[in-house]
Amino acid sequence: MMRRHWLLVGACGWVLLLLMVASRFINFNLHVPDDYGGKVEARTWTELSARTAKPQRTIPQPNSMSAVDVFPTIPSDWRSVEERRLDQLASVCRNASLRNLTHTSINKFVLDRIFVCDKQKILFCQTPKVGNTQWKKVLIVLNGKYSKVEDIPEDMVHDHEKNGLPRLSSLKENEIRERLDTYFKFFIVRDPFERIISAFKDKFVKNPRFEPWYKHDIAPAIIRKYRKIHRDPDDSSSHEAPGLRFEDFVRYLGDVSGQKRLNRQFGPHVIHWVTYVELCAPCDISYSMVGHHETLDRDAPYILKAAGIEHLVSYPTIPPGITLYNRTKVERYFSGIGKRDVRRLYERFQGDFNLFGYPRPDFLLD
Repeated sequence: MMRRHWLLVGACGWVLLLLMVASRFINFNLHVPDDYGGKVEARTWTELSARTAKPQRTIPQPNSMSAVDVFPTIPSDWRSVEERRLDQLASVCRNASLRNLTHTSINKFVLDRIFVCDKQKILFCQTPKVGNTQWKKVLIVLNGKYSKVEDIPEDMVHDHEKNGLPRLSSLKENEIRERLDTYFKFFIVRDPFERIISAFKDKFVKNPRFEPWYKHDIAPAIIRKYRKIHRDPDDSSSHEAPGLRFEDFVRYLGDVSGQKRLNRQFGPHVIHWVTYVELCAPCDISYSMVGHHETLDRDAPYILKAAGIEHLVSYPTIPPGITLYNRTKVERYFSGIGKRDVRRLYERFQGDFNLFGYPRPDFLLD
């Protein structure tokens, strides 16, 4: 019996030794989706472990936050997270030094972004590139167009003449004010720089909905104004579109005065990359809730419950890891772009970073 015991101990020791040796030569990789329906990018086990490890139970201020997530701790009571976000929003809105970056008028452009569900008294402000398609499906079901989100054709979601989603701008002034004062109002945000990358990929690289005006009209206009002459026009990297390069896009977005002139030419197509402030007027409309793309698996059910509709509709299943912030992707896209251009871009979107507690991307700016 003793001999069997020591043989077993010895065998276990050899197995552990072999695993330790093998780990020096084998890179254990996991794959996490890069974006909804997008490319799958490799992530190391160490990176994923750091992302999912239980952090400290404090929520730091924006300038000192972890770049992994706006809320590094996951409290059991999600209400405290939502309340902290609204407190953060209100605090920055009161900051007079940032007023030019955080306030806007409630104009037609803003009202066009807000969809109405009168049956359940809900207003949803559309912020493209943060999973809005799924929320529009939720509203379509609530308005009675379909019985389940799974039954809604993808092309129907974005056909605003057929999907049964009225815009707030379509109502009379007194009807607009009544709904803004009494309805449950919410929208979703994500890290501003990662959203910019998503917009570039979706509209100028992949263009899955076959919208030719992005490549044929908008891209050439940006190139003519912002392409540096000394660059080889045939030079491109794996993450650049044929024609428009990401650095051109960054230069365009960072040029406040020049961008405004071009945006008037581009019309409503700019909704995919203008700021959350311009889209939803978060300091001028009193929103009930602000969800974060990075924690959508917790935010979605909480929003449904807070709006009193959790028994009527379900948010579509979110694949694990698909909404997490991907610093590796951000670094890759911004590699080779000059600090001056990155800083101008940050200045343009600083209001969004501060309002929603996203950390200053020091790894790109300093």
